[in-house]
Amino acid sequence: MRSAQIRLAARQVSALAMVGTVLLAGACGTKDSASPPAAGSAAAGLDTIDKGVVKVAIEPYMPYTDVKNGKLVGLDSEILQEAAANLGLKVEFNVTDFKGMLGGVQSHRVDVTIGGVGWSKDREDKGLFTDPVYYSPPAMAVVGDKSYQTVDDLKGKTIGTVTGYVWEKSIKEVDGAQTKVYQDAATFFNDLGTGRIDVGFIDPLLVTYQAQQKPDTKFKLVYFTPPTDAQIAAKPAFKDFRQIQIAFYVAKEGPKLEKALDAEIDEMYKNGKLAEMVKKWGGDPNAFCKPAAYLTSLRQGVDRPADWVPPTI
Repeated sequence: MRSAQIRLAARQVSALAMVGTVLLAGACGTKDSASPPAAGSAAAGLDTIDKGVVKVAIEPYMPYTDVKNGKLVGLDSEILQEAAANLGLKVEFNVTDFKGMLGGVQSHRVDVTIGGVGWSKDREDKGLFTDPVYYSPPAMAVVGDKSYQTVDDLKGKTIGTVTGYVWEKSIKEVDGAQTKVYQDAATFFNDLGTGRIDVGFIDPLLVTYQAQQKPDTKFKLVYFTPPTDAQIAAKPAFKDFRQIQIAFYVAKEGPKLEKALDAEIDEMYKNGKLAEMVKKWGGDPNAFCKPAAYLTSLRQGVDRPADWVPPTI
């Protein structure tokens, strides 16, 4: 997952010089273009760069974010579009790379960036984070009926990941494991499919997406029990085998927008829409929409009140 340590240049995603507009009138997932909702007092009162418009930076990163037929698609895209529609905001998108996404927010060229962005104190110092839009769970990619329940089950296995991902250090700490770090996801999935690695760590929904796109590969996402506190104390790199909170990253100049998005995100947890979206894109709502206990304290007293509790279904 793209948390504090992650860079995604290794995925070799092209930075596209492309700007578009998504017009939102109805519920998330509407396929037909429509006129934007009238920008009422709520939209006009938000501190976006342009009144009634939220400018968002993304990179093509399915099934989280992408542009198809001039419209944003993917899990994170649908969450933002649902929130924007409810707030009476039109969404304008800029397609860039991951570095450009973060830089666009920090320089206030865009209002927000989305797409697997993990919360971190370093990023919080340069921008604002919404409440988590979901929690990326401890999970791994396998083929067929293979199943590993704990980190201990990985001992002696051949484990792979992609360069720059948080698990690059973690897998190297597994006792007796042989590790392979790939330059891109395509090679990673090819070696997983041919048995050159037993198990792989990559963003969870990429696994289910690959399985949907290429059902003959028999790729499967397996959720597993995260390391204990004692295991992490002994091997700190194991912390990245735990759940990671994913949020929208908002410019410092947009505190009203951030609060408005918080309210919409929290409502999606309550009304079941978030669970529906997660399930649509291949995730288990019980794994993606329920926070691990340790996540609460990470943001308390940092960018949230001391009594803050993360949203849950």
